Amino acid sequence: MLNQLILVGRLTSDPEVKILEDGRKVSEFVLAVQRTFKNIDGNYDTDFIKISVWEGLATAIEPYCTKGVMVAVKARIQSWKYDLPDERKLNMLEVIAERISYLSSSSKNDTKVSEESSEK
Repeated sequence: MLNQLILVGRLTSDPEVKILEDGRKVSEFVLAVQRTFKNIDGNYDTDFIKISVWEGLATAIEPYCTKGVMVAVKARIQSWKYDLPDERKLNMLEVIAERISYLSSSSKNDTKVSEESSEK
């Protein structure tokens, strides 16, 4: 079985860092990922994908991941199910980063190319 996702794009804003009640750290950011094909109008559409980064990797990316930085994200997809009123169910997907590679700095920041992983 395999649950692996590779995304390359730019951060749309600085990551939002949260410390949960149990002390765990999570950082969230939105990655703008341009599609590889043109739409009917001849333009490339862009998808905006929310990424969650946990614990050590969240701490490691803090000095480098800022708005405009281009990164490659190796991630997995995690699903959640919620029971709603009237016997309805809501299925949600979450993208969890496992490794982040810095591909370029933002225009206002001269960050060197480096790589961080949750595997440390």
